Order: sequence, then C-alpha cells, then structure tokens
Amino acid sequence: MARHLTSLFSQGFGKFANTRFPKPVQDLINNGYVKLMGLDMSEFRDPSTYETLNALFTRRLETPRAFSEDPKDFISPCDSLITECGRLHEDIALHIKGMYYNINDLLGDKIEDDRKQKLVDGDFVNFYLSPSDYHRYHVPCDLSVKKAVHIPGKLYPVNMRYLNKQPNLFVENERVVLECENSEGKLFYMVLVGALNVGVMQVSFEPAIQTNASSTEVSVYEYEEGVALAKNDDLGCFEMGSTIVIIAEPDMLALSVEPGAKVAYAQTIATVKE
Repeated sequence: MARHLTSLFSQGFGKFANTRFPKPVQDLINNGYVKLMGLDMSEFRDPSTYETLNALFTRRLETPRAFSEDPKDFISPCDSLITECGRLHEDIALHIKGMYYNINDLLGDKIEDDRKQKLVDGDFVNFYLSPSDYHRYHVPCDLSVKKAVHIPGKLYPVNMRYLNKQPNLFVENERVVLECENSEGKLFYMVLVGALNVGVMQVSFEPAIQTNASSTEVSVYEYEEGVALAKNDDLGCFEMGSTIVIIAEPDMLALSVEPGAKVAYAQTIATVKE
C-alpha cells in the first residue's frame, strides 16, 4: 500500500520542524509560533532557548505538576479538550456528536477478539491536543503494558472541523495502540492517533516504534512480563497536536468529565471503581 499524501506532507514539514536554523531565524520562528498559536509558556523555558521548532513542540515542563497519589484517582494523560466521552454502545463510540467509530476497527486485527469483547459497553474518552497544548503525554494510573501495536495510516487533521466532516477519522489515521492493565488487572487501551504536520508519536518505553516512516506494515510488540509504568511517568509525545483515545472495560472507571471540558495533564478525571 502506497503512503498517503498526508503522510508525505507531514514528513516534509517534519524536516522543517527539525531543522536548526541560525539563531536569529530560529528565534523568529519560535516566537512567531508562540504568538500565532497563543502558547502559554509560563511553565516552560523561554522560546528562544529551543534549538528547533520541534524542540519547542515537544517541550518539557520546568516544574513537575502535582497529581493525586491516591491509586483510585485516574489522571488525564495530557492537556486537551474532551471532544467526547461516556459509555460505549456495545462496541461503538462517538468521536464527536453524530459521528461514530467502531472500537474493533480502531484497535485493529492484532488485538485478540476476546480482549475486544471485554470492552463491550465499557467507557471511552477522546482527548484532543491542539497545536497550542503541551504535547507530552503521561501515564494515567499505575499500569502494565502488555502489547503495543503500530498501525500505519493516513494523517488527516484531527481538529473540530475535520471531526465534523470526516467519517472514521480515528480509524483511518496512523495510530499506536497500547494494551494496558491497571494494578487490579482491569483492561484498558490507550490509542495514540497521529495527525497532519510531522505526524510522529514517540513512545518512551519502546523506541523501536517509528511512526510516519517508510514502512506501511503493522508492527506488534508483545511484553510477556508486561512493562510496568507508574502514574505520572512520561509516556512520550506528539510532534504537533493530535488525539488520545482511552477505552476501558465496563465498571473500571467512573468518569468525572464531560464532553467539551478542557482538562490539564495531572488533573483527576475519573475514579477507579472497586
């Protein structure tokens, strides 16, 4: 399968974003982006200290944010807008009001049917990261990653305009599916969905995952013992804005957010049920 035009465009933009220009030019690019996108840099270094535009995109917090250490509190993995959330209708979720996706299609055929079946009538949350948001994502609870699946695809924008007009947007775009279990063995998935411009999704614990690359084959990474990660650990970053989808088995999460809410990474967004 040939790579889609959106992937090729994003790869080209990625080369620009990763180029280290002479400092006066780089300062102009960085400061222009901050102003154009309305970035709040109060938790970060001065824009002029980042050597490339991509370094600015993937900036780290200067001071760690406080988060609840109560194991029952499930935190937001990122700064984002909740475009939709709630209960699945069997295996169907909203990506925005009136637009649906099937979680079987989203997770792909490398996730076993019996695992998908455990999600029926579960809960989901869609987190949209705009270009102005902090682009790193974090671990929402103590967990063990059992499998990672990289599914190459298109890189359509995932902003509100495209969510309203592009059916199956999440399913068509490139994505990384992380199969997770919390400390009580409850199953949930984190799906990192790529988007236009750069289109790279970094996964901190698995550097072998190379998104928006030349390969068009699905790659599967299995961890027999599981990869143990603690709540709040750095999980990676998007190079530009994108979307994270969390899908949990029934009776795992009691959500405390609603569609349209703006949430911050480290904010408690759900309670893990007994």
